[in-house]
Amino acid sequence: MNYKSILNFIAEVGNLKRVKRSGWWVIDIPYEESVADHSFRCLVIGYILAKIEKVDTSKVLLMTLFNDVHESRITDLHKMAHKYINVRKAEKDVFKDQMNGLDKVIGGEMTDLRKEYDKQKTLESLIARDADILECLIQAKEYYDQGFKNAKNFFKKAPKLLKTKSAKKMWKESKDWDSSKWWQKLSKFER
Repeated sequence: MNYKSILNFIAEVGNLKRVKRSGWWVIDIPYEESVADHSFRCLVIGYILAKIEKVDTSKVLLMTLFNDVHESRITDLHKMAHKYINVRKAEKDVFKDQMNGLDKVIGGEMTDLRKEYDKQKTLESLIARDADILECLIQAKEYYDQGFKNAKNFFKKAPKLLKTKSAKKMWKESKDWDSSKWWQKLSKFER
């Protein structure tokens, strides 16, 4: 076990706290989330969807957790960049290099899970992808509810990419949900 390589990987992944999600600054969101922010809530959504769909929760969580680690090297590239750069190939190349630096037990498991995720054949991989898409949609809904009307553009294409019943149902429910109201019943101002 090469602990220096593991520490290097941990430090590299820590960069995701500073890598901003680029799709938001394209539509003038002044305080866009980081990739780490996005990844955390993807985990929560992945866990919930896995429970609803009754699949291997730990597999979904691991796929979701390591989905964006490549962005520590190539950042988060918005959809306009995808027009000019083969982003999928770059992501795979970076992930492969990252895993090569790790012990085969750790890197091997992550590589196997990444391959399963990329193939999108298992229910766990579909849920992990849905968690990623749904997190972006919920974030867009929150920005929209805060007055950033351009965030509504995310509602056009992304919902069509959802595959599982639970993710589709959650998105449908969110359409008439006011994301800014959840805390009001808890506030002493509402008592």
